[in-house]
Parts: sequence; C-alpha cells; structure tokens
Amino acid sequence: MAIARGAGTEIIRTAFIHEVDDSARYLIYGAQHHIYTILSITCHAVGVNSAASYIEARFVGYDAGAGTSAADIYLFRQGMAAKETFVWNDKFSFNGHEPTDFTGPINSVVKQDAIADQASGVAQYLLIGALHSADNFDCTITYIDQNNA
Repeated sequence: MAIARGAGTEIIRTAFIHEVDDSARYLIYGAQHHIYTILSITCHAVGVNSAASYIEARFVGYDAGAGTSAADIYLFRQGMAAKETFVWNDKFSFNGHEPTDFTGPINSVVKQDAIADQASGVAQYLLIGALHSADNFDCTITYIDQNNA
C-alpha cells in the first residue's frame, strides 16, 4: 500500500546515508508548504581520518534576523573517534521553502506570516557532512513531514 502524501497529511519518514565524508549530503530537501520536524539524527563513525575528525549538521535557509537567503545555520559539530556513535535528539522544525524576502529582523505579525506562508521558490534544506574526505560516517534521520500544500 502506498503512503498518502497529499495535502493535509503528516507522515514519519526516515533516511539512511552511508559513508558520509567531507562532501555534504542532503538529509532533507524541502518542498514548498511542508513543515519538517526532526526527531533524531544518529551518526556512527565507521572510520575517521584523524583525532580532529567530526560530523556536523547544518540547515541552509532564510535568516529571519538579517533577512537574507541561503544562510548556513549550524546545528551541531560533534568530534568522534572510530566506532563511536552520536545521537542528536533535540527537536526542531523548519519550513520547506523560504519566505518572500523582507528586511529583518522579525518585528511584526506580517513578517511572521511571510515565513509561515513559504511564498518563495527557494527550498530550504538540512545537510550532514564530515571534516575529511577519508572520514566515513553512517547516519540516519527520523522526522515528521507535514504537508500543508
């Protein structure tokens, strides 16, 4: 049976990303009028290049404080040794698309509504990546996808 994905649905999704290195990988690529609530991101260090190796997650989206598009907003950077596992289970949500542009900061209901309306054609997304090309992390993400289209 196919999973219903139409307007008004809410589904739990998961993705597995194998061999994450210094090339950032998408965990979520936003769709317009969707809201994503992250439940957990789990990373296992299969192998690391050095003691300085880390895994990091960042959100790329609208900076409502400055009113700028495609800002890198880092969620975590976790140093790890080989065979360690890190679980990030702080909850947060983000919209699938950016708002139509406004001058920051948020200081009115109109600007808050612009963020919620997701009226631009610019997707927001969540990335995972490591420090070195020789790093090797296996990661999973579990999240709720609310479709408000």
